[in-house]
Amino acid sequence: MTKTVFAEETYTLGVVPQFDARRIVNIWQPILNEIHQKTGIRLVLKTSPSIPEFENQFNAGEFDFAYMNPYHAIIANKNIGYSPILRDIGRSLYGIIVIRKDSSIQTVNELDGKTIAFPAPNALGAALIPRSEFAKKYNIKIHELYVKSHGSVYLNVALGKAVAGGGIQKTLSQQPESLRSQLRILYKTSKVPPHPIAAHPRLNKILIARIKSAFLELGKNEKGRQLLNNIPINNIGESSIDDYQALRNMGLNEFYVDEQVK
Repeated sequence: MTKTVFAEETYTLGVVPQFDARRIVNIWQPILNEIHQKTGIRLVLKTSPSIPEFENQFNAGEFDFAYMNPYHAIIANKNIGYSPILRDIGRSLYGIIVIRKDSSIQTVNELDGKTIAFPAPNALGAALIPRSEFAKKYNIKIHELYVKSHGSVYLNVALGKAVAGGGIQKTLSQQPESLRSQLRILYKTSKVPPHPIAAHPRLNKILIARIKSAFLELGKNEKGRQLLNNIPINNIGESSIDDYQALRNMGLNEFYVDEQVK
C-alpha cells in the first residue's frame, strides 16, 4: 500500500554496515536530523549487525530507504523493487587488494593458492569484484577468509594471518597510521558507480521527491557537504537503476552468496 505523508510520520533508513554501529550512527544521525528539519519527515536509522543480516532485511523489505552497495541495488531491485534515487555522481567505486609492505609479492598471479581476507562475501569492492576478477581475469584460485569488517581485513594482513586482503580506498585511509604503514596496495579492481540511497516501491512519489530534494539541498552548502562527505558522498546527485545496469554484465551472480542469518 502507498503511504501518505504526514508531519512527523516516520520512515526507516537502513545502512549497509561497512563500519561498526556506533560509527554509522555518528555519521548518519546528524544528516537525518537535517532532513527532518528541512521536511518534517523523520527518518529512523536502522542498523544491522552484519552484511548478511542487512541483506536479509532488505530482501524482506524492512527498510523504507536504504544505503546499499551497488550490487545490493541490483539484487534489491530484482527481488523487492527498490529503486536508487541518489548517489555520489563525482566518483566511482573500486576495490583494492592490500599486502604487507615487506611482502615479496608483486603481481596478482602470485596470490594463486594463497589465503585472502575479505570482510564478507558480498562486500562489492572489497570481495565480490576481486573474487570475480581473480577467477575470470587471472584464472587463479584462492582460500577465502571472512573476518566481518574492513578493519579486520587490514589487521589480519598486517599480522600475517592472510597473505592479502580486500578493501576499499576509503576504509584503508581511515585506519591508524600504525596499521596503514605496514600495508601496500597490490591491485585495484574495475570501477563501478558507488553506493546509492534506494527507496522501497511502497513509498509514494511525493515522499520520495521531498526526501530527494532535501538530500540535494544538503549538497549545496558547506555544512551539508561536510556531513555527506562522512558517508562518503562528495558530490550528491540523482540516480536510477539504469546507472547500475553494467554490473549485470560482470557476471557477479556467480560469486554472490545468498546467506541466510539464523
